[in-house]
Amino acid sequence: MPVTKERITEYLKTGVKNAWYPVIPSWRVLDAPVGLTRLGENIVLWRDKNGTVRALEDRCPHRGARMSLGWNLGDRVACWYHGIEIDGTGTVKNVPAVENCPLEEKNCVRSYPVKEVKDAIFLWFGDELNREPAPLTLPEQLTSPEWEAMLCTSYWNANWQFAVDNVMDPMHGAYLHAKSHSMAEGDKKAEMRLRKTDTGLMFEKVGQRDVNFDWTEWGETGSYWMRLAIPYQKKFGPGGQFFIAGFCTPVDADNCQVYFWRCRKVEGWARDTWKFMYRNRLEGLHWDVLEQDRIVLENMAPDARNQEFLYQHDVGLARIRRVLEQKAKESLDALDAAQSGKQAQLA
Repeated sequence: MPVTKERITEYLKTGVKNAWYPVIPSWRVLDAPVGLTRLGENIVLWRDKNGTVRALEDRCPHRGARMSLGWNLGDRVACWYHGIEIDGTGTVKNVPAVENCPLEEKNCVRSYPVKEVKDAIFLWFGDELNREPAPLTLPEQLTSPEWEAMLCTSYWNANWQFAVDNVMDPMHGAYLHAKSHSMAEGDKKAEMRLRKTDTGLMFEKVGQRDVNFDWTEWGETGSYWMRLAIPYQKKFGPGGQFFIAGFCTPVDADNCQVYFWRCRKVEGWARDTWKFMYRNRLEGLHWDVLEQDRIVLENMAPDARNQEFLYQHDVGLARIRRVLEQKAKESLDALDAAQSGKQAQLA
């Protein structure tokens, strides 16, 4: 089956597989199982007795009931419908209603590799050829002890690709966010350029730096992330430049969840001061900016991408679109080749 443009478009609606994605803030997964949909897949998460997050396909192998409606038994979850118990590997450990049930000790549902980083839970979404996860390397703002980072998430009724386009478009800051406390300065006209980095690419304004939303970096390091810096006046707290590390996680073809860590390089008393000021003075202002993005993206014209007229400021988002399309094609080619091999063996 040829990998057509239509197949690539359909594949991309729910995200690029074989990557790590943040799926939920850590605080939302406590004792009870939690059900969610990400990349079009239904998933149940829970914490075992050691506090480690486990993730499975949200489906009981008996009758298909949602495991997220059941109970957390520590190292396993139990289905509300008939009490079937499944551990973190997806193996059925107990069928209480039947003696010596052949379902027991069978691996029947998919499990997801999990990492918990900086107040968020990441899952590996591998296709059938890539169940083992790749290493996850995140921006230093989320891993270095020199940085403080605070997570902000928002659920948008828009396809995830619109959210990526939005971040890869620095010029919109001077217009959409013109009245923001952090993006009110700078020229409203700019020439843009694209350059490669060790982990992806940088899309930036020529001749203006550290004035507004002047550049966006795209990274591919086991996950797809974006990073940008916005200059802050001293009155907004101690520390250097204000960085944002962002991820766009597909929910389904029509919805996404965005994750934005607000970061500053601060230590000691400056860290405590920055955290206090952020929570009490700045977080509400940042929500206003996110709301501006959400309103625009949720109200895009029907079939917007097929009616665009892109210009020079759109080089960055156009390049990322091509990158993602190429990754989709490679995945579909590999899956098709594997399927053809299976069919040849059966012939």
